[in-house]
Amino acid sequence: MLNRPLRAVVRTALTTGAFAAVPSFAWAVLGGAPMTTPSGATNAVVTTAHAASAATGGIASGTSTSSPYSIRSTTFSTGTQVREYIGAGGTVFGIAWNGPRMPDLQTLLGNYFPQYASGVKAQRAARHARGPVAVEQSDLVVHSGGHMGSFFGQAWLPSALPAGLTGADIK
Repeated sequence: MLNRPLRAVVRTALTTGAFAAVPSFAWAVLGGAPMTTPSGATNAVVTTAHAASAATGGIASGTSTSSPYSIRSTTFSTGTQVREYIGAGGTVFGIAWNGPRMPDLQTLLGNYFPQYASGVKAQRAARHARGPVAVEQSDLVVHSGGHMGSFFGQAWLPSALPAGLTGADIK
């Protein structure tokens, strides 16, 4: 319980919008465009890669059977890192995260969040416990886990993965 003077300060700050200066985080939206680097980001790296060729089983280098994609890694001031896997058309097909704070999955997953939430609800009802989450559906896969100070996870759209790439590559 907050003491009376502290409650008054908090109430005043909330009603006057004093917290408006706190930076909001912009995240990628699965199935949408990559995020814009927020001002609080300490690092942003873009790496271009090619999906492994199904014919050779290795990393393709410009062959017609491979699909180019890029990985954009952003580390926020909170220490949480988000990696966006972006297809040649500019759409995010996978996201991975790790760090001391759990990202806002509702924002990260965008239109896929209700599907994820119902998968989590069914999983928790079946095992009557909390813990790591694995929602695996035909059009959405999300794995998430961790504990206070160390969270991790990945989400991807199986049908949007470039040729030769699997969910195990989203890390």
